[in-house]
Amino acid sequence: MEALAVVRKQLRNHPALIPLFIFIGGGAAMSMMYLARLGLRNPDVSWDRKNNPEPWNKMAPTDQYKFYTVNMDYSKLKKDRPDF
Repeated sequence: MEALAVVRKQLRNHPALIPLFIFIGGGAAMSMMYLARLGLRNPDVSWDRKNNPEPWNKMAPTDQYKFYTVNMDYSKLKKDRPDF
């Protein structure tokens, strides 16, 4: 608790540090959200091995799991792999 009081006092004395704290806090929050997205939405991650041991086999070819793709239309892809 004492550390927060020191930071608050420093921010009052040096207001130019406020944008630095805002951008560093925002960057940390965005990186944590991206890591959560990777852990929850990526087909390579299997949280339930008993009911769904291979989640990458249940994805349709039109499912977009990448965060960002350039010049790729997933709705026009056809199935190019066998069923297991």
